[in-house]
Amino acid sequence: MVDEVKVPDVKDFKHGLGNYQQTRRIVLAGLVVVLFAALLFGQSTFPPDTLVHESIEMFGVLLIFLGIVGRLWATLYIGGRKSSEVVTGGPYSITRNPLYVFSTVAAAGVGAQIGSFSGIILFALLCAGAFHIVILREEKFLKEALGAPYQAYLARVPRFFPKLSLYQEGDTGSFKPRLLLTTLLDGLVFLVALPAFELIDGAQLSGMLPVLFRLR
Repeated sequence: MVDEVKVPDVKDFKHGLGNYQQTRRIVLAGLVVVLFAALLFGQSTFPPDTLVHESIEMFGVLLIFLGIVGRLWATLYIGGRKSSEVVTGGPYSITRNPLYVFSTVAAAGVGAQIGSFSGIILFALLCAGAFHIVILREEKFLKEALGAPYQAYLARVPRFFPKLSLYQEGDTGSFKPRLLLTTLLDGLVFLVALPAFELIDGAQLSGMLPVLFRLR
C-alpha cells in the first residue's frame, strides 16, 4: 500500500486548510479553559490524600504525556505535507485524525487530575464531541480539495477510533521543525493541569473555593 498519494494542486488549498488548523487550536485552547473553569467548583468523592485519588491523578499524568507524545508523532508524518499529499503512514494509517485522538487522550488526563473516574470520562467525551464537529467540517473541505485519493482513504481508515491492524510505518518525508515546536507548545498547555489542580485542591480544602458538585 502506498504511504501517500500525490494529488493535484488546488486553488487556495493551503489557505483553507490553515483556517481549519487554526480552528483546531482555538477549540483546544477553549476546551482547556472551560474545563478548568468548571472544575474550580468540583471535587472528587475520593479525598486528595487517599491512594485512589493519587492513583487516578498519576494515571492522568501518564495520559497527558501519552497525548503530547502522540501529537508529536502525528506531526512528524503530517508536518508540511498535508497541503499536497494524502498522508497515510504511521498514525494516519490507523486513524484519520490522530491529532484529535491524542488531544482527547490528554484531555482525559486533565480530567483525571480531579482524582475522579468520572472526570476522565467526562473530559474525554467533551473533547471528542467538540472535535467531532471540527472533523466533519474538515472532511467536507478535504473531500472537495483532494478528490478521489482522499475518498479512498476515507473508505479504508476509521475516522477516530484507531484500528491497529491497519498500521503501516510509512515515510515521514520532510517535515518542518517549526511545526513540531508549535505542536509541542500546543500540547504543553495540558501540563498546566498539574500545578493548577494542586492549587484548586488546596483552595477547596481551605474553604477559599466552594465545592458545588462531586464526581466519583
